[in-house]
Amino acid sequence: MPVPLFLVVNGVVSPAATSPVTTLLESHPGAYTTFKTQNNGFELVFYERHLHRLATSARILFESCPKLLFQPGIGSTSASLQQMKALEWESMIPSFVNDSMTKAIPYALKETKRGTELAFTALVSGNTENLIPDKRVDEEDLYRVFNIHLHISLYDPVVFGAKTNGAHLAVVGHGRDVANAKYSDWVSRIRKPLEKLRPPSTTELLLSNDGDQILEGCLTNFFVISHKDNIEEDGQCEEEKLLKNKYGYSLELQTAPISDGVLPGVVRQVVIEVCLKYGIPIREIAPSWSKCHLWEEAFITSIPFTPVVLIVKWENVAFVVEFKKQLKAFAACGNNSSSEFMELTEF
Repeated sequence: MPVPLFLVVNGVVSPAATSPVTTLLESHPGAYTTFKTQNNGFELVFYERHLHRLATSARILFESCPKLLFQPGIGSTSASLQQMKALEWESMIPSFVNDSMTKAIPYALKETKRGTELAFTALVSGNTENLIPDKRVDEEDLYRVFNIHLHISLYDPVVFGAKTNGAHLAVVGHGRDVANAKYSDWVSRIRKPLEKLRPPSTTELLLSNDGDQILEGCLTNFFVISHKDNIEEDGQCEEEKLLKNKYGYSLELQTAPISDGVLPGVVRQVVIEVCLKYGIPIREIAPSWSKCHLWEEAFITSIPFTPVVLIVKWENVAFVVEFKKQLKAFAACGNNSSSEFMELTEF
């Protein structure tokens, strides 16, 4: 379990008696994201992707459900919202977070031991009461309206490939509302009650609307490595089918599509990009428990690396091991000219 270190609120460090990150999320509305370090705490993983996801979540909440972004008492047609319609979310939110990170990183490096991994949770919350009526919103107003909470904690990454680290899962709840945004209200209103249903030794809770098609986890995305359904291979002779099964050519990766009401996870997208880049068969379809006899392995994804956690079988681990190698190589080089990692010293 992460150990809370300190909190940065609008660029001001508050180290005293920091509560767990769940307390922060349960206390404030808003969009949030969590990003972590690797390489003994020297590199942030997928930092730019997380900033983009945070900005997108804030924009979606603003446009579709403002009450999830702002303090109570604001209506979707209020004059305050009309004043902010032209906000540049993609530049504004990263600027806010980067400002807090420049204050947090020196303190974190000073207060932690070398080799310690850190988890950062950035929460963007709004309060329109700080707006001046009938005034065009400018940059100064935005700093009054939006609060940036940056929670920093220690954590121990899971080691990939150890049987004892295999995840134990349970399906306990239905899919998300406003699933394409990550927001704190879901943590307090939905996830917290679901935690009371957690069976002993369960490490992650899965979501499903019908008890069969698995959408995702509360904290992770869910993938299975499955043989293709026989219905799709009816045109092949039995000898061809057996040959394919023997050498794994009939395998494909499956995960629920965003259109089913799944949070666009950062590592989920990286997994998809890796598959497309290296020709690994992938299909965006919700894995069906009624077809689990076709599954070879399954894993959940999270941040940072070691995102693959086996949960079904261990006999055929080679596919996932090779997949993870490709995933790490992909992220190290990036899918474009920029690296997916950012050193803490860059702040």
